[in-house]
Amino acid sequence: MQNLTDVQALLNVDINHIQAPTRRLALKTAVGVGYCAAAWPVVAQTAIKTPSDGLIQGEVTIDVNGFKMPAFRSAPAGKTNLPVILVLSEVFGVHEYIADVTRRFALQGYMAIAPELFVRQGDPQSYGEIAMMFAEVIEKVPDVQVMNDLDACVAWAKSQGARVDQLGVTGFCWGGRQTLLYAAHNPSVKAAVAWYGRIHGKATPQSPTHPIDMVGKMQAPILGLYGSADTGIPVDHVNQLKNALMQSTTRAKQSQFVIYPDAPHAFHADYRPTYRQQPAQDGWLKALAWFKQHGVG
Repeated sequence: MQNLTDVQALLNVDINHIQAPTRRLALKTAVGVGYCAAAWPVVAQTAIKTPSDGLIQGEVTIDVNGFKMPAFRSAPAGKTNLPVILVLSEVFGVHEYIADVTRRFALQGYMAIAPELFVRQGDPQSYGEIAMMFAEVIEKVPDVQVMNDLDACVAWAKSQGARVDQLGVTGFCWGGRQTLLYAAHNPSVKAAVAWYGRIHGKATPQSPTHPIDMVGKMQAPILGLYGSADTGIPVDHVNQLKNALMQSTTRAKQSQFVIYPDAPHAFHADYRPTYRQQPAQDGWLKALAWFKQHGVG
């Protein structure tokens, strides 16, 4: 995992000057509710609030080899045979922003599932300090655990009558990296959209490989959405991944990458100061079109 300086750059925050609570908070927050204290400063008044009219939404429990994993699910009410989108969160977990993204997909006719992938290690929303959250939770999450959890989400969706033969995956920041890894892990993924997911990294026991190492196993076409002002993900890393995928002999050869001028990391996160409306909205429309183009929905 990254060191503290890398974390600061990737999240576009000054860790040394965060005025949010600096101790772990005691109260467990429900999945899909509120915002993570460590994501301070939160500019919640700019956050998009998607109505839930006509949707079924809320927390569900997904069995992962006997472990009960919480997830936030949104889908059109009364509809069956829905295509599936897995929504992978930032390091801050499944809070209101991620829940809202699932509603946005549901309004487009998808069953959208956002699993709480940190739940075994801890609750990111219970932390007010980014460094402590990383040390005690994020750095302890093995990639193999995440892949198994996502497989369980697909199995759960199938048990609910969803069309897992029309499977897409998308994610933001930490979840963007996992999106790229899942595209290499599961050949059933029809298309993937990675929002500013890290491409390179130091090998650790929890993260032995990174997306640039897994290009040969990627079969789904990937849409990568990045910002040129992202201080944690150099543009040359994005170009390395793009060029490597262009050499693929699978459908991954169709992958495309968009680098938005002057956009910082987390430009889609509408509850944070990093939000940039134009690239966020353009990226969203491109993501929807990408899934449709490649057989998800």
